[in-house]
Amino acid sequence: MAARTFYSMLNPASCAVALIDYQPAMFSGINSHDRTTIVQNIQIIAKTARLFKVPTILSTVAAESFSGPLIPEITAIFSGQEPIDRTAINAWLDPNFKKAVEKADRKKIVVAGLWTEACVLFPALELLQAGYEVYVPTDACGDITVEAHERAVERLEQAGAVPITSLQFLFELQQDWARSETYDGAMEIMKAHSPYGIEVRFVKEFLEGRAERPRLARAA
Repeated sequence: MAARTFYSMLNPASCAVALIDYQPAMFSGINSHDRTTIVQNIQIIAKTARLFKVPTILSTVAAESFSGPLIPEITAIFSGQEPIDRTAINAWLDPNFKKAVEKADRKKIVVAGLWTEACVLFPALELLQAGYEVYVPTDACGDITVEAHERAVERLEQAGAVPITSLQFLFELQQDWARSETYDGAMEIMKAHSPYGIEVRFVKEFLEGRAERPRLARAA
């Protein structure tokens, strides 16, 4: 039996992130996931990359002629960074994208984008072939159908890519809640973009309401 490859965990010094084709025309075809959920999850990825100072590559396809600009939920996080616009579906075929990956000088590349079956799968296969380790936060990606997304993820796994989730990326980089320099930032990301934040808010509002009721009763 052939030995299985083991990929070590991500850390801020070992990885780079590529965010590909989060544009209006690409979102319009998404039916595999709730689009709002994808937007929330990609903000977890983007904000985590910024918090931990992970090199991040932004790329669009045919922004002027067809797909529109990168969504503001991403560009606001990387203010002043110009996305690499391409004509190629496969981002790895664009020399500027390839150069940006090489400049990041990281062995592990986290690849997220729309659509999973093409704009994520194609460059991921190329990166694997070039010797990189590829990690795909599948809950921050999407496709025309559930089947299209699932078949793409299966093919990614068969090729050696590692499926992860958006919060897993955050937790893997944080590792320890005693890591004080990023603790507050990590908690803010969770509060803003995950069900944890909704739960915290509900509990806070419940406790505040319970404290308010006795005061109202005494006033009556």
